Amino acid sequence: MARFNRIVTNRVMGLWAPYLPPWAVIVHRGRRSGREYRTVVWAWIRRPTVVVALTYGPTDWQRNVAAAGKGQMIRRGRTWTLTNPRVVTADESRTLPWGTRWTARVFGSAFVAELNTGG
Repeated sequence: MARFNRIVTNRVMGLWAPYLPPWAVIVHRGRRSGREYRTVVWAWIRRPTVVVALTYGPTDWQRNVAAAGKGQMIRRGRTWTLTNPRVVTADESRTLPWGTRWTARVFGSAFVAELNTGG
């Protein structure tokens, strides 16, 4: 299912996801290839933090952002720079902003980063 979503669903949803919350697009570079990728995600913003549900557990996009130490997120047509990326487990969900804690509890973990304006 994850492969189908990457190949088919992300391409279709990528047309409207940057403009319709809670969807967003994570822009990241491949760790080995250096190629730019765009991945559709569920994201909740509680400034200065963004919390992304890791619906499939650890993912390539999450590893790429972690390895680079940064990435970008497009949401509501606005581009944000992601810094200080990390994964928060269900056991650590209390450290997440209120209203986003459920993501780590339901899916076992969540991706968390700080938001900075600009691309």
